[in-house]
Amino acid sequence: MAREVKSDIEIAQACKMMKISELIEELNIHENDWEPYGHYKGKLSLDLLEKHQNTPDGKVILVTAINPTPAGEGKSTITVGLGQALNKIGKKAVIALREPSLGPTMGIKGGAAGGGYSQVVPMEDINLHFTGDLHAITTAHNALAAMVDNHIHRGNELDLDVRRITWKRVLDINDRSLRHINIGLGGPLHGIPRESGFDITVASEIMAILCLASDLNDLKKRFARIVIGYSSNQKPVTVKDLEAEGALTLLMKDALKPNLVQTLENTPALIHGGPFANIAHGCNSVMATKLASKLGDYVVTEAGFGADLGAEKFLNIKMRAGNIQPSLVVIVATIRALKMHGGVPKDQLKNPDTEAMKKGLGNLEKHVESIRAFGLPHVVAINRFVHDSEEEIETLRHWCGEKGIEVELANVWEEGGAGGTALAEKVVHEIEHRKNQFKPLYELEDSLLSKVNTIAKTVYGADGAVLSKEAQKQLKDIQTNGWEHLPVCMAKTQNSLSDDPTRIGRPENFQITIRELKPSIGAGFIVALTGSIMTMPGLPKRPAAVDMDVDEEGKATGLF
Repeated sequence: MAREVKSDIEIAQACKMMKISELIEELNIHENDWEPYGHYKGKLSLDLLEKHQNTPDGKVILVTAINPTPAGEGKSTITVGLGQALNKIGKKAVIALREPSLGPTMGIKGGAAGGGYSQVVPMEDINLHFTGDLHAITTAHNALAAMVDNHIHRGNELDLDVRRITWKRVLDINDRSLRHINIGLGGPLHGIPRESGFDITVASEIMAILCLASDLNDLKKRFARIVIGYSSNQKPVTVKDLEAEGALTLLMKDALKPNLVQTLENTPALIHGGPFANIAHGCNSVMATKLASKLGDYVVTEAGFGADLGAEKFLNIKMRAGNIQPSLVVIVATIRALKMHGGVPKDQLKNPDTEAMKKGLGNLEKHVESIRAFGLPHVVAINRFVHDSEEEIETLRHWCGEKGIEVELANVWEEGGAGGTALAEKVVHEIEHRKNQFKPLYELEDSLLSKVNTIAKTVYGADGAVLSKEAQKQLKDIQTNGWEHLPVCMAKTQNSLSDDPTRIGRPENFQITIRELKPSIGAGFIVALTGSIMTMPGLPKRPAAVDMDVDEEGKATGLF
């Protein structure tokens, strides 16, 4: 008999958590190598990786998905459930996830702590302020912005062109009214008037650097390389020129430490960093993933949105930065989302419709092809929902069999780890018996345009990429400054393989339009903004925040 249907927060609040000190003891972490943040959260020492340098790396399992829809794919839920399931079949598994942003938490998408009986806890803390990492990023980013404007106000020794300052401000909430603003108004005492704007915190280069840095020294070096704008003779001006890297590192030194929490079944989970995958590289920190691989024999991690975004960036960017060798990719698919890609409206998804699901299978097939292009073993995980019919599930299984795709059903939302043991066994079998021929899709020495075209054609299925006039000019500047060797971070809608969010399924005969090329030299990549993608989202007509509250005992309500 199915469990009584409870909300995610009700399930989380009813669970029995281990004290963080008990979890630390199970992981054999010395008392000097961690610090508590309350009873159920902890930060791990920056020295732990060095102390474990001779410990063999665990197998890294990347969880990705088809293109997301409003129906939801449950990628984080599968990640948590698979980690729990691996422990249930006798494997030592650790989970590595991103930290949620308050933007989607208060907006429409929801949090990133999993769901049902496959969640990380304490769920309320994780989805709200957690250990303050995102606030530290916001503060560091805006401290640099303040130093830039103060430098200009105090005489502008670096000859910064106020029309070519690229460093905006950030806020970890969706606020469309801040995308374009005027600052420095009010007369000489209040600074130099100029146009600027806000991005959401998770789009900050500070966030990307936190997630790609290997240690405190690397963090400082990356901060020093940040380009904050250009001089009147069009030369890049950096944080090092401004002498601000030390202050940024000081503000971020605690945020660099990975956070340790647990799942509902007490599986250890490192949650650290949280860049969006549609406007940034979409992966948790290198330090957390590498440390998880030292603490467990298997690491289950995820990358944001579909395989066209987070997985592509994990395999082309994060893998290089962290020298991480992926072992297998799990591609999450739901019957509901496949039906939406087949043209079924959201309000009709509860009705069985095998034919519509078949029409949507092109989206899944393209993502499988992309992972195969990287040479990696892979398994499709069917994330089961209560209204999925047996006919629909068997049709999807049969289709996968015909295509030579390994597939397994998972019911981890309702059953926790027990609902994912078959998937866990399949994953372990594939890692042990399937040949791993992993290779990034492009070489760093390739031209920037060649890298963009490789991603557009191989991962999106596009005919190629075209650059706007502005992007063409920016490409020449990138070449002049010697940055063309860097990897590419594509900023693209998550809703489609194309740069048009309305083209669902598997679109054909399209090109990707690059409207802007933005150097993120500290992070170590070039951001290619496509279509109409925004780096500061807006709130929906009815934000999730209006349903949130706290009772007289201090318990959160309405948080999913």
